[in-house]
Amino acid sequence: MSRFPKPAEGSWTEHFPDLGTMPVSYEDSTSPEFYERERKAIFRRAWLNVGRVEQIPRVGSYFTKELGVVKASVIIVRGNDQEVRAFHNICRHRGNKLVWNDYPREETSGICRQFTCKYHGWRYDLEGALTFVQQKSEFFDLDESLYGLVPVHCEVWAGFIFVNVAEEPNQSLLEFLGPMVTALEGYPFERMTARFGYRTNVAANWKLFMDAFAEFYHAPVLHAQQSPEKYSSMAQKAGFEAPHYGIDGPHGVVSTSGVRFWEMDSELVKPMENITRSGLFGPWDSVDLGEMPPGINPARCDPWGLDSFQLFPNFVILFWSQGWYLTYHYWPTSHNTHIFEGNVYFLPATSVRERIAQEMAAVTFKEFALQDANTLEATQMGIESGYVERFHLNDQEVLCRHLHKVVGDWVAEAETVSGGASR
Repeated sequence: MSRFPKPAEGSWTEHFPDLGTMPVSYEDSTSPEFYERERKAIFRRAWLNVGRVEQIPRVGSYFTKELGVVKASVIIVRGNDQEVRAFHNICRHRGNKLVWNDYPREETSGICRQFTCKYHGWRYDLEGALTFVQQKSEFFDLDESLYGLVPVHCEVWAGFIFVNVAEEPNQSLLEFLGPMVTALEGYPFERMTARFGYRTNVAANWKLFMDAFAEFYHAPVLHAQQSPEKYSSMAQKAGFEAPHYGIDGPHGVVSTSGVRFWEMDSELVKPMENITRSGLFGPWDSVDLGEMPPGINPARCDPWGLDSFQLFPNFVILFWSQGWYLTYHYWPTSHNTHIFEGNVYFLPATSVRERIAQEMAAVTFKEFALQDANTLEATQMGIESGYVERFHLNDQEVLCRHLHKVVGDWVAEAETVSGGASR
């Protein structure tokens, strides 16, 4: 499925007839049995973003990522040859977790020359080879060359590090991302090194939060207390609509035109926003990032507001016209819980004012995300009751409809190949 319809062509959903227009079921977000199926069919087969190369800037830099949805812990490390590699975080001797600090379930990062197991002292180099065995003579026919760390498929695109825990991925990373996403290459991600991050546990299925940022129908209502009243009224009069939706394979994008309310009416601005020149939509003072790649602002809106790219299954990159971007990750932990991670990226501040504006933007979007998270827990409770089985989606919720169909298709395909549902 790959199409990029223009607004003049009319209804969005009808451009993708295989999505249908009937009410949809959210059983895929309430069933423990389906969660186990999608864990294996999707997360054990798809390319998953685990971070950026700036997290491992030099030889020996590493970080770990806990991928509970596939029951894996992964080490990401920059080797002596500058290559970025991934390994299962497991010592080959007795299976102890190799890299951890005080609490083995927590993620960690650092820099080292080698990895040493805390249990019996086996050592591995930055390329994963076993280099030292304590009391080797006590072992029976041990060939160290056969007991290096178990590699995880790892590829880098535009500075984003992806892993795939399948024994053999059925696509390369570039094939998986497809032309809509790879057309973003050339955006100056590598320059946007001022990062503000946050994470929280959400009592809702991961797909419900993906849905939340796939449409803007909710914004003037849910965020009315966060947004100035007049701005909410303006958004309602605009019809809750975005001017562009695109679908390419399992991925989607929603793009909006730009409304800079601080330039339109001083009554729309809160005192703290005036002081910091920031808040809703981020810092007000735009920065020049140079020529944008062709994938940005696909509808060529003027003025342009933002693009929200949904990279299947659980990764979102959201670009703002003011010259910054943010990422969201949704890591499933059960059929009705997940970990939400948000990271906001700016060019390094060159003045105190710029730094304060960036911090104001980061705090504001944390509050927006928490509002969504709170509402989604209420959604999870409602759909789990079972008293309503199907729900109406409007034309502006085409990406929500798409996500749930893709999830179902991936599960069905994997189980067809394997000869039945894996329980």
